[in-house]
Amino acid sequence: MQDIKTSKTSKGLGRFRKMVANTGRQLRQVVGWADSEDECDQRPSFGDGGGQVPQSKPQKSRKRPYSAISAFGDAGMDENKGDNLKPSAFVRDKTESVEMSAMARKMMAKMGHKEGEGLGKHGQGRKEIVEASTQRGRRGLGMVVAGLEPRNVDWDFGMEEIVIDEIVDWLPQYRGDIPVLEELLQWKVIGPKKRDIDDETNFCSEESLMMVLNGKNVFDQLEPEEMRRARTRSNPYETIRGAFFLNRAAMKMANMDAVLDFMFTNPKQLNGEPLVERGELFYFADICAGPGGFSEYVLWRTKGESKGFGLTLKGNNDFKVEDFFAGPPEMFEPHYGKGGLDGDGDIFNVENQREFKNFVLDSTDRKGVHFVMADGGFSVEGQENIQEILSKQLYLCQFLVAISVLRTGGNFVCKLFDLFTPFSAGLVYLMNMIFDQVAIFKPVTSRPANSERYIVCKGLKPNKQPVQEYMHLINVDLNKYMSAVSTEDVTDIVPLETLLDDKPFFDYLLESNEHLAKIQAIGLKKIEVFTQNSQLHETRQSEVRSQCLEKWKIPDRVRAAPGRPEPNTLFQSLIKNESQGVFEASVDSLGPDNLSKIKCLSSYRCLVRAEGPSFYLLGCGRSSVFKWDGKGKTKWQKLEGARVELPSKTLLEVQAVTELRGEGKGQRRQTTLHVLDAFFLCGEDIRNMSFEERQTKLSKFVKALRKPTRSDLTQLVKPGIFPLEKVEQVFDNLSMRIVKGSLNKPRLCYKEASGNYFHPAGLTLIKVVKEPWIVAHSKSTGHQYWYNIITRKAVYECPPDSIATAKDCKSSMLTWVWTDGVKVHSDQEREDPSLLNRDLFMSHIHKLSHS
Repeated sequence: MQDIKTSKTSKGLGRFRKMVANTGRQLRQVVGWADSEDECDQRPSFGDGGGQVPQSKPQKSRKRPYSAISAFGDAGMDENKGDNLKPSAFVRDKTESVEMSAMARKMMAKMGHKEGEGLGKHGQGRKEIVEASTQRGRRGLGMVVAGLEPRNVDWDFGMEEIVIDEIVDWLPQYRGDIPVLEELLQWKVIGPKKRDIDDETNFCSEESLMMVLNGKNVFDQLEPEEMRRARTRSNPYETIRGAFFLNRAAMKMANMDAVLDFMFTNPKQLNGEPLVERGELFYFADICAGPGGFSEYVLWRTKGESKGFGLTLKGNNDFKVEDFFAGPPEMFEPHYGKGGLDGDGDIFNVENQREFKNFVLDSTDRKGVHFVMADGGFSVEGQENIQEILSKQLYLCQFLVAISVLRTGGNFVCKLFDLFTPFSAGLVYLMNMIFDQVAIFKPVTSRPANSERYIVCKGLKPNKQPVQEYMHLINVDLNKYMSAVSTEDVTDIVPLETLLDDKPFFDYLLESNEHLAKIQAIGLKKIEVFTQNSQLHETRQSEVRSQCLEKWKIPDRVRAAPGRPEPNTLFQSLIKNESQGVFEASVDSLGPDNLSKIKCLSSYRCLVRAEGPSFYLLGCGRSSVFKWDGKGKTKWQKLEGARVELPSKTLLEVQAVTELRGEGKGQRRQTTLHVLDAFFLCGEDIRNMSFEERQTKLSKFVKALRKPTRSDLTQLVKPGIFPLEKVEQVFDNLSMRIVKGSLNKPRLCYKEASGNYFHPAGLTLIKVVKEPWIVAHSKSTGHQYWYNIITRKAVYECPPDSIATAKDCKSSMLTWVWTDGVKVHSDQEREDPSLLNRDLFMSHIHKLSHS
């Protein structure tokens, strides 16, 4: 087996400097089968591409002066090293002659045959041995595909480098000022509509393009299945496939994420600090990316700590959320622009862009997402050579939507194909203006024989607005010019002189195109050789797969549907050997006789309870949710009366609450589920975490499951938690209101942060510090510290034995029940002096606060 090189190498942009200035020969983009990453991936993912247009006269391009680039020409270049290696250098013809075996010679001699003569009686006839048949596949007998004739040809595997440790070369940073919108609008050029690409040689040499095209043309008449078999056998990375994810796209994301130090799923600021704030969800958006392999990977990698938003064409190419086996699909919410779930998802539509942007911003506290990924593509059958021109609006709209929903410091990755035209180059230039770093990168999981590549953008700058507005206005123009009757188009969005005269940018883009063209040409040549010789196999595939998965931190396991486990079995597998008594524990009532149990205010948290008992919910995946009242023998029953979707292996304590909104006849009711505590979230055991940690995780979990587009789902609500020393805030939110069904008699109501209110039934006090520890604040420094009342030891770091687990919190919980006669609001008329009322309770609280 050939050795696989794992030392860090960079065959990319820094070493390849070859440029040529010749123009005029025919260019053609290499697309079609070579660009198909999955046979099922031939999908439109954005919107209508417009109809045919009249053929227009090619626009004359301005070339960068040769004198400005000749220093990086051909002098001293070795055509058999690095990126200059010709595809033909990998091919070897086997010249072994077919000889007769010794046994065959003896047999022929006995029959009178003489060496060098024919088989006839007088030595006449054929003298050479009849060759074996070279028939391939189901071709007609004698059919020969020009250029792919069966040959005894070999591939030099030793010359081909297998890269495991990939390196990304970044585009030099843009150091200038971002122009204002008025100046940007002057950059726009409206010209005759182009439907040919034969003069687009500003950012790629003719030689490299023709080398790729010549490699591609030979496959025009080949059967697709025969080509696919050769491609599968020839690609060293082919057996990586999708691992246990939905498709190969997920593994491309895993590949890039690992190479980029997980900047997609664990983004960092420029100073190295996490971009995701403490206690905040990781937000991402997936646009033009049905069926959703990218999102499945991100959901799996972030393990229940993220929320995704998706925009793609609705219909056959929609997100297949039901097939997200690896990550929790409950935390992903598709949105299709205008109309929400009833929209069409056309990313070209200005209204869809605006609605999706507002939806994402409203769902992220107007901050935007941390990461955006885009994977748009569509069929260009019959127009392969102008795919880049046809895709220009798709490129633009993916960039536009991304920066409109991305927060400052956020990251973006988008699939592209060729980058030869000034329009595409201008888009890359604009993105380099508004991001800290930009790179063009082709991961090894992207098949080498296609022209696919990705633009990676790191760290969105705060002053993006002029470029965002400029892209919006360009899209408005394109929606007008892309019609079949229009003869004009937006041809340039950054002056060609600016692109050519910005030497670092020009060199980078040229070298990127040259390098990727070489990779593609060699990949095409390899498929050609493997088609000619069906006995060839890439024997390194298994080892490459193992090394890559290990490098990218992806388990090597088989994809399988998660199934729907039986609830009692799942519950027992979660709690293992722990007694279920903690779930059955009764809660002590708080009254005048045991008010003295509260000795330290800082050790308690409180929340307002609604009417009705609490119960437990067990999630077995999606809508397979079960309920147990926590009494007697564990008996999980299907949740009725509420539609809830929970990730599998989730165990919560909840309370059904009827919330009210509005007054009088316009008053509305809705049933919600208040989540009081959590024990398992997406399979993660959080029982032994502190109360604050559990509540932080629970807050993120509830927010991730919130889906404004799904009015059919019962909303989960995380009730407000207050420190006991700030219990006055609870009473401030109490009021007497007239509600429907109260016979015009005011009833006690508690107002939540959302503006909704409900009928409170009491106050639950949760002890979050385990005895003999208490929490206090230093009068001299104001810092919080932990004090052991037995050893009289004080420490500023939280001692592990002071943490109150879920079991501790349940066993020490107190509930002050607000029955009839308990006065907690000044407008309540009846007061029973034998019960614990607000005045007595607050008197005790004030006493402790001044002690």
